[in-house]
Amino acid sequence: MAKHKKERASAAPIFSFALSWLALSFLLPLSEFWAIALCFLLSALVSGLTSLIVRARRRKKERREREEAEANSPAPTEAEAIYMEGQRALKEMAKLYSSIRDPAVRQKINELMRITDKIIQNAAVDPSDIPQTKKFMNYYLPTTIKLLHSYDRMSSQGIGGENLDKSMKNINEMLDAAIDAFKKRLDSLFANQALDIETDIKVMNIAPAVFMPIFFSLFM
Repeated sequence: MAKHKKERASAAPIFSFALSWLALSFLLPLSEFWAIALCFLLSALVSGLTSLIVRARRRKKERREREEAEANSPAPTEAEAIYMEGQRALKEMAKLYSSIRDPAVRQKINELMRITDKIIQNAAVDPSDIPQTKKFMNYYLPTTIKLLHSYDRMSSQGIGGENLDKSMKNINEMLDAAIDAFKKRLDSLFANQALDIETDIKVMNIAPAVFMPIFFSLFM
């Protein structure tokens, strides 16, 4: 059905050209060359205007359908929202990696991206880590990206200067601190899992002491 409608819409300029030609044929003496030329030009103009109207209406309809589909689509979960935001941040960091030429800074950006990706992936695996991950996404990550943008702008100047050199050095040193902070944040996300593992191990160690006397009392 949609395909047929599209075909009819694309044929509208042809129909308008034919109808315009037919209508003008009753008004102009088509036996004269100038009348034929004028009829053709006016019909082509009507056809062109019809084509513009059809395309505009089609784009408006497609936009409305797209907006309705987005409005009716289910809202993403917190984990999905974190993943999408994280992917945008990683793409931005990747652009900065390509733009910045200092090998040492590029290596640090690569490490930050690696840790960030692990933090984002962990939120999908363990939803209990979402509150901590959101803090990371709302402060640590955007602040680091902002400083990287500053470094990129300063390094692209192509000139040295006391203020430029000092600021770039401070940002470079900050990246080391950011890597440590990112690692600590990732490590803290595994605190709950570590506690669960420790509890399981204690249970396994206690189980023989509890169940062995019961076992012997039943079979001795």
